[in-house]
Amino acid sequence: MASTATHNRFHNLLAATAIGVYLLLLVGATTALTDAAASCTAWPICGDGWTSPTSAAGWLAVGHRLLAVAVGVLGVVTVVSAVRASAGRRVLGATLLAGLLYPVQAALGAFVAVGGADATLSAAHLTVGMGIFVSLVAALAWSLERETGDPSEEPVDSIDLDPPVDNAYEPDIPTDRRERLVATAKAYVRLTKPRLMWLLCLVAAAGMALAATTNGGLTIGVVLATLGGGVLSIGASGTFNHVFERDIDRRMQRTSDRPLATDLVPVRNALAFGVLLAAGSIALFAWVNVLAAVLGVAAILFYSVVYTLLLKPNTVQNTVIGGAAGALPALIGWVAVDGQIGLGGIALATIIFLWTPAHFYNLALAYKDDYERGGFPMMPVVRGETTTRKHILWYLAATLVAAGAMASMQALGLAYALTTVVFGAIFLYFAIRLHYEQTEAAAFRSFHASNAYLGALLLAVVVDALAV
Repeated sequence: MASTATHNRFHNLLAATAIGVYLLLLVGATTALTDAAASCTAWPICGDGWTSPTSAAGWLAVGHRLLAVAVGVLGVVTVVSAVRASAGRRVLGATLLAGLLYPVQAALGAFVAVGGADATLSAAHLTVGMGIFVSLVAALAWSLERETGDPSEEPVDSIDLDPPVDNAYEPDIPTDRRERLVATAKAYVRLTKPRLMWLLCLVAAAGMALAATTNGGLTIGVVLATLGGGVLSIGASGTFNHVFERDIDRRMQRTSDRPLATDLVPVRNALAFGVLLAAGSIALFAWVNVLAAVLGVAAILFYSVVYTLLLKPNTVQNTVIGGAAGALPALIGWVAVDGQIGLGGIALATIIFLWTPAHFYNLALAYKDDYERGGFPMMPVVRGETTTRKHILWYLAATLVAAGAMASMQALGLAYALTTVVFGAIFLYFAIRLHYEQTEAAAFRSFHASNAYLGALLLAVVVDALAV
């Protein structure tokens, strides 16, 4: 058996090569969008084939080619390392597939550079590149599972959906009248789940910015009404979630101090508060346009009813399917400006949908015991921690592929490309560390890295789109 150091080195090489390939793809997309390849149509360099570029665009094209050589060398080293590390059959097969596809990718790139960016050829170039990236991440996920997973861990057929409440927590509630009044005011704020608002509003803002590149409907009024409706929609959804899960919240340590779990806010008052927020949200969305209001209603119902009551307590895929709730703000933002659902809005929503499991599975790992106590069939509870860590890598790879595909939009440029590469690499690093450390602290670091990735990506979308 190869040493642990050899396997660690192999994992590092796999991760570095995967990110190198991803960087190559994004730089290539930027080169195509800026038509930099037209400034250097010879091969391998410019002019007669060996002439230095004479413009910034030409240097960008040549830089892309030099990066391809460097990543290719790194890929060869990775394949050799796979053999030396005695990688498993699946791992070695995926690594070799990436190695075999790379010369094909390079040849397609040469044809694009010399013959011009034909749409079909460019699409093939991007598709093969994504195939290489996915193969490398697959090899990484399988190798980490083999080296760091618990072989004795087995899936659970079922869990107790209604466990006893003997271990219910009893948080301290203020008895002083003034302190209780302050606590009640804070409780109503907490019902709205304000920590979710900044990210989901940023999703809607990115959707609006993208739509503004194809439609001139972006105004201060539309922005304020859409974001205001989004805040109220999130608040209503969060409030209804508190109402429906109040009994379960009493069983779980991290939720036992929630307003309805402690009876700090009466159920009747919370329902009235949620309905008021929902009405305000729908009114603001309706002021923008009818379709935005319809999507706003769908977002509230999906999170409050479909996710909270149907998915979360009944299926291990609750987080995956529930990602639609976080994806809807992207469509709402696009529709608010464009008036109809467009390809850009769907692309952004797809990124959010795929990112959600990669993000939330970290939290599920950190609170595994609490979720089991609450009777929720979360992935770590039902399938085990090893499988959950592997799925974080799967969905992270899918997220990066979707983000890479969206880089081909004319509205996005270098800021977006570099952001998804840099922050994607940071997220990948902490996801790998999670495999080795397998602690609550490591799960939270990966969780925060996922937040940083999406937040930075959405800001880059807004910056690049509004700069057009």
